[in-house]
Amino acid sequence: MTTIDKEIIKAYALENAIKHDGKANQGAVLAGLFAEGLEKKDIPQIIPQIQEVLKEINSLTSKKQEKLYESLKNKTSKREIREGLKPLPNAIKGKVVMRMAPFPSGPLHIGNARTAILNDEYCKMYDGKLLIVMDDTIGSENKKIEPEAYALIEEGIKWLGCKYDKKILYKSDRTAKYYEYAQEMLKKSYLYVCDCNQDEMHDLKAKGIECSCRNLPPEKQLEKWQKMFKAKPGEMTVRLKTNMQDPDPAFRDRVMFKISDRPHPRTKTKFRIYPSMEFAFAIDDHIFGVTHVLRGTEHYMSTRVQDFIRKIWNWQNPESIYNGHFAIEGIKISKSKGAKEVKEGTYIGWNDPRTWSLQSLRDRGIKPEAIREFVLGLGMRKTSITAPVESLYLLNKKYLENAPRYFFVEDPQKIKISGCPELTAKIPLHPNGKLGHRTYQTSQEFLIAKQDLDIMQNQNYRLMHLLNFKSDNILTMKPRTHSFISIAPLPTTDNRQPTTKTKFLHWLPANQNNIQVEVRMPDNEIKKGLGEEQLNKLKLGDQIQFERFGFVKLHKKEKDKLEFWFTHN
Repeated sequence: MTTIDKEIIKAYALENAIKHDGKANQGAVLAGLFAEGLEKKDIPQIIPQIQEVLKEINSLTSKKQEKLYESLKNKTSKREIREGLKPLPNAIKGKVVMRMAPFPSGPLHIGNARTAILNDEYCKMYDGKLLIVMDDTIGSENKKIEPEAYALIEEGIKWLGCKYDKKILYKSDRTAKYYEYAQEMLKKSYLYVCDCNQDEMHDLKAKGIECSCRNLPPEKQLEKWQKMFKAKPGEMTVRLKTNMQDPDPAFRDRVMFKISDRPHPRTKTKFRIYPSMEFAFAIDDHIFGVTHVLRGTEHYMSTRVQDFIRKIWNWQNPESIYNGHFAIEGIKISKSKGAKEVKEGTYIGWNDPRTWSLQSLRDRGIKPEAIREFVLGLGMRKTSITAPVESLYLLNKKYLENAPRYFFVEDPQKIKISGCPELTAKIPLHPNGKLGHRTYQTSQEFLIAKQDLDIMQNQNYRLMHLLNFKSDNILTMKPRTHSFISIAPLPTTDNRQPTTKTKFLHWLPANQNNIQVEVRMPDNEIKKGLGEEQLNKLKLGDQIQFERFGFVKLHKKEKDKLEFWFTHN
């Protein structure tokens, strides 16, 4: 297990408590510890330590918390990560302009949310402006633009609560502007039109040898540029003149424009020549006054190329701040792959829970506030990070702590409890007693989950909020028999634990109008069973907890069935 000093846990707890009216949250503290090297396998061992610290910290007055925090805030090795927002280099309050540039191949997913939230938080920090730029030049055969993605991306950004400039920008609308800059750079011999075979050019770049197209005079380059509009895809490209002796062959004479005959979702067949991401952003970041760019560490080369182009024009480069790769343990997320599965019908739609799109998280019941806390808990860091999904669920759970509770019995099986009187079950909707209750009349027959029935032994059980009974059966006996013991909970020796081991079961009365219920799980498995009649009073989007099952969100109401989506335990 990764060793984390108790005082480090206290520092995170105190910081969180000060921000949240003196009450630190277990999930927030846990998320912070992952920035200290905590691993998923360590969670069971660290949780008791966190709970012990929380009990101590949450009992302190706000003044004592602040005083103790001052003495411990430097204990962590990555305070800037936990803060979420270390200062931007050369940032002036009120002058910061940032941009998020999603490629519309599908809806944003949990990984993209990190980029959106960090940009949003930085702009809030500096009273800056966030631009949303749809990076929709044309894409590739393997990564195509999906027309539905435009609206899905905008919907996802709004759902996260990110504040951005009212007008969304589209690169596809700016193609003619890129042509203007290309022609100027052709005239000044910074670009050239290349009709060399791709394999041949690859070999020349590897050897650092210039191709025959490179040194043609500007007038010839402009002639070839015009011919390019009638050429076939792959026949001609426009390349940036860099140093062909550069130590990195990937930097040598990179492609800035290519031909594509795929119809564009927005501009249709108006254009055939499209700029590279590097060329377009080198131009647009200057035009729109972008001062700071958050980018993945895999984009070092893109930064270098863009800076090279801006140097040609004597433009100032925006500050680039790098963030390492982010992943959630055991989950593969990809907008393009998700789009493929949706188109093929493998996924039920853009909100399929397996996509981990923001739409799927919303429909499952994950709160945007929890995602924001999760992201800020991980912070900015150049090294890659893989976080366990449990830390997100722990944060989300605090937003659901007042959700009403109901019974759902998966694969229900009927049992008869001999000697059981007719009872009126008055079941609270929440342990806090503030949400009221529901009432059911019961007889001797009840429905319980098959998984409970299958493992019953000769011991005592309690139907939650109702009665105690004993399972008299031995596994070899048929039929199984059950007998009534009492209504009140079994007596205890220390006012906490029953004298006899008792297992609590959720249940349904067999004589009521129970409802057919389906629960869609994160892996798209459908759990089927019955729910209590009171579920019919719920509205679409309501979030509740099924006792001993987990939190769910009502997704669809049909005449004879309710469909819920599983949130988490």
